Amino acid sequence: MGHLDGQVAIVTGGGTGIGRETATRLAAEGARVVVAGRRKPPLDIVIADIERAGGQAVARQADVSNVAEAAALAEWTRQTCGQIDVLVNNAGHSSPNRTVWVEHEEWSRVVDVNLNGVYSLTRAVLPAMLERGAGTIVTVTSLAALRPGLISGAAYGAAKAAARNFMQFVHTTLRDRGIRATTIVPAEVDTPILDARPHPPDAAARATMMQAEDVARAILLCVTMPARTVIEEIVMSPAMSRDHSAEIATARRLGEHGRSG
Repeated sequence: MGHLDGQVAIVTGGGTGIGRETATRLAAEGARVVVAGRRKPPLDIVIADIERAGGQAVARQADVSNVAEAAALAEWTRQTCGQIDVLVNNAGHSSPNRTVWVEHEEWSRVVDVNLNGVYSLTRAVLPAMLERGAGTIVTVTSLAALRPGLISGAAYGAAKAAARNFMQFVHTTLRDRGIRATTIVPAEVDTPILDARPHPPDAAARATMMQAEDVARAILLCVTMPARTVIEEIVMSPAMSRDHSAEIATARRLGEHGRSG
C-alpha cells in the first residue's frame, strides 16, 4: 500500500529534471500521475518508465503559461481521472539575459511560465479541490526569490518571488477549507535549465549541486504528510559552496552588451 493510493496528481514540467523525478516518486506511492509539459516525446518516456515500474501515469501536452491550456489540463484531468488531489507546479523557464536590461519579450516569457503559469493552473484546479474539501498544491520556486542576483537573473528572481508570495496567499486564505499550499525553495539543482545560463556551469560545478531527486524527495514529503499537517515552505541548498565569480562576470558583460546593442 502506498501513501497516495487512490489519489490523482498533476506534475508540470514533468518531462525532465525535478518534474520527472517527482512524477516517478508520486506514482511509486500509488498516485495516478498526469505528467504535463510542452513537449510530448519526453513525457512519453516518463510514462513508459512509470508503467514499467508498475505505476499509473498519463501524459498531457500543455503550456501552462497559456490560461486556456491550463484550464483545459485541469478539466481534462478531472474528466479523465475523476478528481484532482495534488498539483505540483514545477514548470520553469529562464532568460539568457540575467540583467535589468533583459528585453520585454524575454521578461514576459519568464513571468508567464514561472508566475502566470502557477496562477493559471492553481486557479483551474482549486474548484475541484474545494468541492472535495481537500487538496495539496506544491510550487517549486527558487532561492532567487529570497536572494536575487545575476546568477538567477532579474526576471527569473522576480517571477519566483511573486509565485512564492502567491502560494503564501493561497495557504493563508484557503487552509481552513482543506487546501494545503507549500513552496519549495531550492538553490542550484543540476537540471537542464542550467543550460540556459549565459555561462553554463561545467561538470565540476554541477557535481557540487543538489540533484533533481533531492528536490523530488522534499516534494514527496510535503504531499504525503497527514492531512492535519502542512509544510508551508522548505528552503534547500547544496551542502558545498562554490565560486560563482566567472558566471557573474559573464552575465554582467552580456547584459551590458545587450543594453548598448
